[in-house]
Amino acid sequence: ALIEDVAQDDVQNMSIFLPPCHEDADKPEHVYKFEDILSPAEFEALQGPAAAFINITPEEIAKKTEEKSHCSFVLEELKFLPVDEKSRDHKARCLWFLDILIKFSFLKVIKKKYPMGPECPHIISRTLMKNFTSLTYNNGSVQNLVSASMKTKIAAYVIALALHINNFQIDLTILQNDMKLQESRMMDIAKAMRLKVSKAKGLPGLENDQSHKLGTLSLPLPVQKASGSQRKRKKMN
Repeated sequence: ALIEDVAQDDVQNMSIFLPPCHEDADKPEHVYKFEDILSPAEFEALQGPAAAFINITPEEIAKKTEEKSHCSFVLEELKFLPVDEKSRDHKARCLWFLDILIKFSFLKVIKKKYPMGPECPHIISRTLMKNFTSLTYNNGSVQNLVSASMKTKIAAYVIALALHINNFQIDLTILQNDMKLQESRMMDIAKAMRLKVSKAKGLPGLENDQSHKLGTLSLPLPVQKASGSQRKRKKMN
């Protein structure tokens, strides 16, 4: 099923896996609307699990980094939570959901009803199963599969949420490493999402590593170009 899905994924247009894009937006935050990534009910449900992030201490962040209990992007952003209570709460909830999305992307066949454990709110579990799995048949039973195309979809939603978290400029390489994706795959998704990709210079914590790629969402959006693979596909059809 996975091999078939990869082949099918290459045939289908990537745009169907991206969050809704509002091309006529007048501000970067309206291109990928927050409520298209997290509904108000889902955001509300994140209050409980995200509470642990709100008053996190530098010592706790260091311990979590050592244990690798969260992805690098989240651990880095936890160091820079806003002082303002409302903004701090908002960012904590977004980071908790982003972390769960990335962890979910590593599952293959999902056998449990609540695969992310009891601390994950039921509404979030339902969203993950409904939006980020494919149904497949195996030995007469239906299974939920995190297929290659669904992993692409998760990566697109992770990018969209990270843009909202980090003022519409993100280190794509950190997210790519967190999701264990190939750079070419991450760049394809970022470009399909109309991000301007550039090399990162002088970012804190990069230790003069020039190989990191930055993705910026700014207006006007870059014009989409048909990729080589799309041109080939048209010939094949």
